Amino acid sequence: MNSVLRILPILNIGEVSPGADLGTLIFDAIQASDLAIEPGDIFVITQKIVSKAEGRIVNLDDVQPSEFAQAFARQNNKDARHVEVVLRESRRIVRMDRGVLIAETRHGFICANAGVDESNVNGAQQLTLLPVDPDGSARALRRRLQEVAGEPDNLDVAVIISDTWGRPWRTGQVNMAIGVAGMAPIIDYRGQLDPYGYEMHASMIAVADELAAAAELVMGKIDRVPAAIIRGYDYTPDTGDGRALLRDASTDMFR
Repeated sequence: MNSVLRILPILNIGEVSPGADLGTLIFDAIQASDLAIEPGDIFVITQKIVSKAEGRIVNLDDVQPSEFAQAFARQNNKDARHVEVVLRESRRIVRMDRGVLIAETRHGFICANAGVDESNVNGAQQLTLLPVDPDGSARALRRRLQEVAGEPDNLDVAVIISDTWGRPWRTGQVNMAIGVAGMAPIIDYRGQLDPYGYEMHASMIAVADELAAAAELVMGKIDRVPAAIIRGYDYTPDTGDGRALLRDASTDMFR
């Protein structure tokens, strides 16, 4: 059991441009705040700055919407170019209702607008897309943070890339993990006994999602704090990734 957790916002990262060395930007911001990377730190980093650094930005002036996108946009008072980008990022459309597009991305995520976002982008004509490989992005960031800290082989840290999603049957959004590196994203209690001797059969706790949601409390959506350190959580070092958090279609009762 973890006794005390600390969630530290990483301030003054600044605007992130395509091609930026995100690991160095984060490390410099940590040092500017008189902090240091410690073993066991978990970095929660928003998808938005990862996508910006990786150049996952679309200029709407360059998008030619399809007839389908134009029809949906007319019916729902949307920008047809935005709709077209969502369609291009989708593996399939799960639901179209009341102007909302719920889509399954090529990664297997099911979320509004296939993760295409217009908030916190420098320019009204730009959209950001999800990273092509969020787990790969998390692994690369973890390696870079270890390098800039001067311990590329010995520093035990974890990285979670987060995005803000809505939830079925619940009002409001929470941060969830879309990429994970350096830690087990799930704690599996199946087969263990609870304090009363009951053997648990279904309890699998998505700790990466819980940590992503907790980190948002110091980030906010409009405060320009795109990263945080969670310190004091005794995670399990592992090569697991965010894909482990996706429910297999064979057990998904809502497909």
